[in-house]
Formats: sequence, structure tokens, C-alpha cells
Amino acid sequence: MVRNPAVAGMFYPGDERGLKKELSKFISFNENKKRVIGLISPHAGYVYSGGCAGKGFSMVEIPNTVIILGVNHRGVGYSFAVDGNDSWKTPLGDASVNIELRSKLLEDSEIFRLDSIAGRDEHSLEVQVPFIQYQNPDAKILPITISSNSFKDLKTGGIEIAKLMNSNKDIMIVASSDMSHYIDAEEAKIMDDKAIEEILNLNPEGLFKTVFENRISMCGVCPVVMMLIAAIESGAKKAEIIEYTNSGKITGDFSEVVAYLSMIIY
Repeated sequence: MVRNPAVAGMFYPGDERGLKKELSKFISFNENKKRVIGLISPHAGYVYSGGCAGKGFSMVEIPNTVIILGVNHRGVGYSFAVDGNDSWKTPLGDASVNIELRSKLLEDSEIFRLDSIAGRDEHSLEVQVPFIQYQNPDAKILPITISSNSFKDLKTGGIEIAKLMNSNKDIMIVASSDMSHYIDAEEAKIMDDKAIEEILNLNPEGLFKTVFENRISMCGVCPVVMMLIAAIESGAKKAEIIEYTNSGKITGDFSEVVAYLSMIIY
């Protein structure tokens, strides 16, 4: 089965030539790329967050498999849904799903289930795929959609993913998230700095509590929490900010922005 694009032509160009041209603006040559365990990447339309996402992807080597953890904006399907398609189509071609890795994850998992409905229309997953393809056309993906707010379950899932990563070092995780939504840019920075501090401290539980206690509208906090848990279990020692920005820098309206973050964990 092939998962067809849901937001091509809306969130990013719907034709190969246009998409490559767009990506070439965002992704720069970097001879000091890092092998990272995790990357936090935004998921708005490329006109708003593509530059921020591109700076993050420009910093990393794309391995042979990328696990994409996305937020379930629509709330359909299972809470920890592992996509069941064989590939994801984009204007750049088909990105194969790592079926073997998927089988290993599902085999003994307490929380993950096979479910292609949750990610069928989910842009938080889809917009990451062209960035991966552009840098490593042979990379396989494993898209996972998350809609649970249970820290206990997020921790279980992170540990289960870490087991895969500890048996295969040629894997990285992309945690898809935007930051504060539809508030003043200065207020967004104040709120988001609280969350970013916990990420820099590699404190997934602290991030979880900080976001929910302060009502920070970081939509992908749960994918980021799960990624951090997996990364720590896989030996991560450091987190680094690549860029923090907001939509006001594109629109000129700073009174009501969506904020974006790129960070690497290694």
C-alpha cells in the first residue's frame, strides 16, 4: 500500500521541480554535519517554517532509517499508531517504510499498534519526508502518530524505540512539533523558553510537566518527550538549539504568531 500526499500543493509545492527548488533554499551545504539521535523539526507550511526546518536538517547526516514521531492533530485512529503502508509518496518519489523495523517494534510492544488511519491526513509527519528524501533519497522511514497525553505510556514507547536504536545505530528520530500558537511573539518566547530549557537539560518529564502546567501550546510536546526518552536511553548527552523563530518574521505581524524550533539531540 502507498500513502498518497495529503498536503502537497498546500503546505509545500506539489511538483518535483518546485519542491526541489524550495528545498534548495532551505537546506544548505554543511561539511560539519553531525550524526544525531534526535531532531526537533517544525511542521507548518514551508513558507512559514521551512527555513527553520531546513537549518535543522542541514546540520545532520540522514541515516538509512528515520523514525518520524508526529502529533495527531485530528484525533482519529489509535493513540500510538505505527503506519501500515509500504511507502509514502511525495513529489520527490516514494519513501519506503522500514517494514522490518516496524515488525520488530510491534512484535513485543505494550503500546504501539499498526494503524494507517491516524497518519493518513497528518501533515506533521508528511512535511518532514521531503527534507529526508532531498538529503538521502535511499533513506527509509517509520512514521508514528501520537495522540496520548500519558507520560507513563510515552516513557514506555520511548524505551521501546530505544531498544531498536541500540540494536541498530543507523537510525535517527525526527520529533515533529511547532511551539506556541497564536499569541504575541514576546509572550511566545517567554513561554517557549521554559520548554526549551527542559529540552536542553534532557529532562523529558520536566518538559512534559512544564508544558502542561504552564499551558504552553506546543502541539508536539508528546512526540518530543518520547524522542527525548528514547535518545537518553540510547546514550544522548547533549541538546543544541539550531534556531528558534516565529511566523511574524514572514508575515510582519508579531501580535499573533506561531513559533518554530529546530534542535538536535546527540
